[in-house]
Amino acid sequence: MLKILCLLALPLAAAELPDIRTVQPDLEAPALSEGPPAAGKRVRHGLSVLYLPTDWKAGAKMPVIVELAGNGGYTNKFGDVSAGVPEGSNLGYGLSAGHGFIWLCVPYLNAKGDQIAIKWWGDAPTYDPLPTLKNLRETVKSVCRDFSGDESKVVLCGFSRGAIACGYLGLHDDETAKLWCGFLAYSHYDGVHKWPYPGSDRESALIRLKRLGNRSQFICGEGTNAQETEAYLRPLLPDADLTFLSTGFRNHNDAWTLRPSLAREKAREWLKRVNSSP
Repeated sequence: MLKILCLLALPLAAAELPDIRTVQPDLEAPALSEGPPAAGKRVRHGLSVLYLPTDWKAGAKMPVIVELAGNGGYTNKFGDVSAGVPEGSNLGYGLSAGHGFIWLCVPYLNAKGDQIAIKWWGDAPTYDPLPTLKNLRETVKSVCRDFSGDESKVVLCGFSRGAIACGYLGLHDDETAKLWCGFLAYSHYDGVHKWPYPGSDRESALIRLKRLGNRSQFICGEGTNAQETEAYLRPLLPDADLTFLSTGFRNHNDAWTLRPSLAREKAREWLKRVNSSP
């Protein structure tokens, strides 16, 4: 812990930071179960994956963490892997430790809206986001309605592609943007770099960013990833409620939240603050 605390304060490249596997995990994301949703179970809910926390009770309002996964087919030299599917996500469980929050992992969809898109959203080269956005809105609203999610306390989080999607999808239009009380983007950010899909340019990202309003964002990444985003975002939003932090690990891997670290402590503190706001 102390080692990670010191490293977080230094502008180190990812390769110079410790591997997540040097820290023993204290959590493991639940495997998928069969049957209907219930407290302590993680199940398929349409094309999404839903986890009701151990302290869930029907009729009792609870905050919701909505999570978007990274691109599939990803591997790197450190052994990090991303499959690009909802059941491969870890952020929400690591942040909540399995209680106090409904955890909903929503997929990206192809252009027809009938299959999960493993890379980006829609189909190349147009990457139409509309089927994904429609499903995202409907799924969040239905989970809040059917499982006592508090619509005023829904946080959107994402890893890599999902971090970019916090802005590109989460703030894509007024109807979608109003769903969230805060955003946690891990590794990358909408507008910092151009990507293969239309509208990834900085000018388009700035239009989406205007929909943020005064809502809080927690922005983190491996190495100096968060610092790069801070250099982009601070001049645009000098008075915004923004937190920038390195995970303290070298890995492009959302399983860092399953291990104790200063970054996880700070992310949990942020999550508690955002969900305690009136």
